[in-house]
Amino acid sequence: MKTKSIFYSLSALLLVGTLSFTSCKKKKAFKNEDGQSSEDNRTMQTENDAALSDINDVMASSSLKGKGANSYDAKGVTGNVCGASLDSANVGNGVIQINFNGTTCNNRTRTGSVRLTLLGWPSVKWKDAGAVTRIEFLNYKVTRASDGKFIELNGAQKYKNVSGTTWWDLLFTQAHSSIVSEVVEDGGITASFDDGKTATYYINRRITYSWLSGLRFQCVAEGIGSSDGISSLENYGKTREGDSFTSQVTTPITWNTDCGWWAPVAGAVTIKVAEKEFELKCTFAVDQSGNPVEVAPNTCAYGWKVEWKHKKKTKNKIFGYK
Repeated sequence: MKTKSIFYSLSALLLVGTLSFTSCKKKKAFKNEDGQSSEDNRTMQTENDAALSDINDVMASSSLKGKGANSYDAKGVTGNVCGASLDSANVGNGVIQINFNGTTCNNRTRTGSVRLTLLGWPSVKWKDAGAVTRIEFLNYKVTRASDGKFIELNGAQKYKNVSGTTWWDLLFTQAHSSIVSEVVEDGGITASFDDGKTATYYINRRITYSWLSGLRFQCVAEGIGSSDGISSLENYGKTREGDSFTSQVTTPITWNTDCGWWAPVAGAVTIKVAEKEFELKCTFAVDQSGNPVEVAPNTCAYGWKVEWKHKKKTKNKIFGYK
């Protein structure tokens, strides 16, 4: 009996110690949280949106769109693709490559390349509904000129023209008032940061571009991916710390050409990081105090806010758009 009593006492002490350690670990995680994984996710989506805009621009000006044109304008149909040249040597196989030369535009300096392969070419044209282009990031590095921080992308994703037509019809002929497309994972994208760490991203989004006026348009992005039983994911993978994460769109993310792809005017996502008891809730379009704002025409929001809660405590961090 005495032996059993000692055993039960030791077991109880071990259980209390384990629970105490776990509780301290969770408190430490909450206290040390700085929103880094949410900032990295936003940076990734921002640069992906920028690349997709350039890709749409360039594809609409090349013969791959299927309207007989044989021009390969590095500035695209809008003339806004900055600091790039096009390699069209392999266009006969449905491949063109955008090479970036280090020119600084909109506080961003880009180097490396983005290779585009139109699958099924020449039977399939980019203007066709259902056409798919494979996008490969080749040492594609984006550096913020203001602070020197960078993200470098390597990997691939697929880009589907769900509705058909191109930016030429959207922006110039207005034959279509909107274009629906989808980005789906294709092996994942590795992102390297200035601290030497890397993250892995699997992006799955439905994107709707809608014409406003002139060369102005709006973009609305929704999550269409799923992982670990969670749906409406725009992104999932591994953070720069090696933890699994998911990013779920709870309110579609909207940006327009007035404010830029880096400054959403609406939207919200919830990020879950493995081993953390709390969620990171991100709200886009807030003022300097973190209050949500309704962005009026010709105005832009200050930034976005991430908030996390644990038991009765709440912390947040506000990021200015850059």
